[in-house]
Amino acid sequence: MEKKSTLICNKCKVPLEEIEVGFRYLTKQFRHKVSRCPSCGQVYIPEELAKGRMAEVEKILEEK
Repeated sequence: MEKKSTLICNKCKVPLEEIEVGFRYLTKQFRHKVSRCPSCGQVYIPEELAKGRMAEVEKILEEK
């Protein structure tokens, strides 16, 4: 069985938790589950999310 690595907040030194977070772009808002520090609220956005789904949403909203 493959063990999933745990991300640690660089500021607080605590493990990040998978939490649904609200994002805003232009005038639209959407929610997505990402890793977030339970202490300071810092969010980790993986590259595949930033270049994938988030980029798609940006393109759709900018075309409107």
